[in-house]
Amino acid sequence: MDLPMRWTSILAIYVLFWVACAFLQLPFGVKTHDEAGVEKVKGQADSAPAQFRPGLIALRALALAAVLTTLYVANYKYGWIDTDDLQFFGTPPEDPAFKQLEGPGDA
Repeated sequence: MDLPMRWTSILAIYVLFWVACAFLQLPFGVKTHDEAGVEKVKGQADSAPAQFRPGLIALRALALAAVLTTLYVANYKYGWIDTDDLQFFGTPPEDPAFKQLEGPGDA
């Protein structure tokens, strides 16, 4: 199998996507004790979840991170979206100070 980048880079990208996905989905599908109709423990915050299931969150993050990593690596290989596609405000103006830094053969 011919990978477009090292497998360690793909693993690092996957871990970053996994952590982001896990944190982004934390507030979804959670019910408080009042919403679930469960009695609260003395001193408990009103916003505390009634039933926190970290295994389910980890499993969802695993699947979503795998899809996002696959799309990222495929885009890296095939170049569907390039940095030129992300120029929303036009090309940046020329900086005269940058031209002074260039050597005679760098142009």
